[in-house]
Amino acid sequence: MNKFINETLVIYISKFTNTKVIKALKDGMMFSLPFLMIGSLFLLIANLPIESVSKVISESGIGDVCSQVYSSTFSLMAFFTVIGITYSYLKNDQVITAINGALTGLAAFILLTPSSKVLDSGESVTGIISKDWTAGQGMICAILIGFLVGYIYSLCVKKDISIKMPNGVPSGVADSFSSLLPTGIIITICAIIYAICHFIFNTTFAELIYSVIQIPLQGITDSFFGVIIMTVVMSLLWWTGVHGGSICGGILSPILQANMAANQKIIDSGLPLTIQNGGHIFTQQFWDNFLCMSGAGIVIGLVIYITFFAKSKSLRSLGKLSIVPNIFNINEPIIFGTPIVLNIYLLIPFVLVPLIIGISSYLLMYMGILPLFSGVMVPWTTPPIISGFLIGGWRVALWQFVMIVVSFVIYLPFIKKIDTLELNKENQK
Repeated sequence: MNKFINETLVIYISKFTNTKVIKALKDGMMFSLPFLMIGSLFLLIANLPIESVSKVISESGIGDVCSQVYSSTFSLMAFFTVIGITYSYLKNDQVITAINGALTGLAAFILLTPSSKVLDSGESVTGIISKDWTAGQGMICAILIGFLVGYIYSLCVKKDISIKMPNGVPSGVADSFSSLLPTGIIITICAIIYAICHFIFNTTFAELIYSVIQIPLQGITDSFFGVIIMTVVMSLLWWTGVHGGSICGGILSPILQANMAANQKIIDSGLPLTIQNGGHIFTQQFWDNFLCMSGAGIVIGLVIYITFFAKSKSLRSLGKLSIVPNIFNINEPIIFGTPIVLNIYLLIPFVLVPLIIGISSYLLMYMGILPLFSGVMVPWTTPPIISGFLIGGWRVALWQFVMIVVSFVIYLPFIKKIDTLELNKENQK
């Protein structure tokens, strides 16, 4: 079993995670993270779950300032995504003019998204960049364009399709001219794609991708079985020693962030955020603050036991070292210190706890007992209960407390068995 995992499974997973596309996706999505966090922070300030404070912020005009910050950060996530993915793809390919390629990606994205919008009054406005497409709706389109531009630009550089300048020309000028042909080729290709979509299908590339790919993907991931599958896959990857959060999170983040942005759009439109109005359950907050609370496997119950109740010195020492990082959702010390990796005793609770929490959380949100999440995010290192209160009020904070209890109860019989074995080993020395 161990031989198969270490010599076959882990090797194939590592090859997959190191492909150009997956590396560009994981690295590129990180470019948007600071802007999402800052935008979410100001959105949180404008919508604090304390009515008296929220009223003061709204009446003083501070809320309008916060909304403007949100619009210039969170609402431009597709821009940051296409720039980040294109840049990461080219940087990983050792392309010197990667920043030029990233800006080409941005230009291509704007070219392929709608430049008109029909207002509520029925009037059509043209020559605009709609924030509908710079936020969640344009995420998958931004990713695909990032890959496409990165590939073509890198291919042009490798084939030496560029304008060479004499040695005495400043590097900035030389780089501009060397990127001229790749940029021209890419923009021409995108113009042809735009023309085909416009004249033949009477739509745009972004709208086509949204209807054909993004909506089905959001539907699949937001489903009950989508939550179950991703929860189990992440836990099993971690159990084999592979960073399941990095792999699953890197692939899922664009969809989960698009779901989150769609929820915020419902709120901004003045409608209640409900399933009936098109609200999504499986968002970035669901992943960070439910499925990954205290880290993969929701191991906080295990950490509480070994810190305060373990009889073996080795486990208690590990608990003292691990409890503070675990409060901030960092669980590598526990994953590799207990160890949980390839530990058959802990496989069942490590998969079962997040699975039960994921299913329960989904059903509670589906029934309206827990609120759906808006665009408010907190850093993934925010401790449980505090994070729950900030993103969803007292009900989510209370649910996170229940999650801690559930984690402790399920891990208890398994970690007690390991504790007994460790204690016997220590007594024999």
